[in-house]
Amino acid sequence: MAEVRLNNLTKKFGAVTVIPDISLTVPEGSFTVLVGPSGCGKSTLLRIISGLEMPSSGEVLIGGEDVTLSEPSVRGISMVFQSYALYPHMTVAQNIDFGLRLARTPAAEREARVAEAARILALEDYLDRKPGQLSGGQRQRVAIGRSIVRQPKVFLFDEPLSNLDAALRTQMRVELAQLHQSLDATMIYVTHDQVEAMTLADQIVVMNKGRIEQVGAPMELYDRPATEFVAGFIGSPKMNLIPGAAIGRNDVKTAGVRPEHILADVAQGDWPATAKVVETLGADTVVYADADGIGEITVRLPGNMRLKAGERLFLTPEPDSLHLFGEDGNRMDKPQ
Repeated sequence: MAEVRLNNLTKKFGAVTVIPDISLTVPEGSFTVLVGPSGCGKSTLLRIISGLEMPSSGEVLIGGEDVTLSEPSVRGISMVFQSYALYPHMTVAQNIDFGLRLARTPAAEREARVAEAARILALEDYLDRKPGQLSGGQRQRVAIGRSIVRQPKVFLFDEPLSNLDAALRTQMRVELAQLHQSLDATMIYVTHDQVEAMTLADQIVVMNKGRIEQVGAPMELYDRPATEFVAGFIGSPKMNLIPGAAIGRNDVKTAGVRPEHILADVAQGDWPATAKVVETLGADTVVYADADGIGEITVRLPGNMRLKAGERLFLTPEPDSLHLFGEDGNRMDKPQ
């Protein structure tokens, strides 16, 4: 494993600047997730780290070594893509050790590395099968196994779960977290799914329009978003963002309050509202309400609270759970 450091990276495609200036440290052994909407530059940044794209300026250091102009094969990295990119005519074992064969790794060492990767990924019973005989999750594990046997300093993942169904994505998230713990490796993971970011990362990098909005631990970003963008992006259901005037603060451009930090009552409260859509999820009930004079407000309530679409209710934000943002979109410190 190794630390990855990016110093003043920029990337231009012709006259278009997609990454204006980024500096970032990925600690050795961390699981760092780059997250943001489509087009924010996260995959481009990953490709620059891998060597598949050259930066317009700046430095890439892996393990303290400047690899900015180095070929991907000598950077000590391994990359898992959104597509599995498996050879259909090869067995699982042959797919996993393909790179080792190209590198002329001795047969005994190849066999040992493949066996260890298969053990870690629970693929021992599938080594003689072809990719067409596997499920989507098993194919993705084979692709990851191909990375493991290379024993890289840094693992790079480019939206590896986006082709899987919801149940498999959940299963693979657990498996990736366990893989990180067992390998004690440096991993950099790109996704647009903030749920993946929150559940996998020990460090999240939120990107927007080629820039870094905030870097921190998952709950740090959740509890104290540095910008209005981060506040609206991290969390599911997302944070409610309303005009400061709705809480009596005309000096505040936007006030944020998470759905679980709003109290609901059928008799009294700060914001009269009408329930528009009610989602009964078992442990939780999520209500999408139209608050008079404010607009749409999402509320997360206990699962045993019964509401129907069209019912009137009153909503009250918890004062200590409000997030305040100024005209520049940055967080404002609340008065003590």
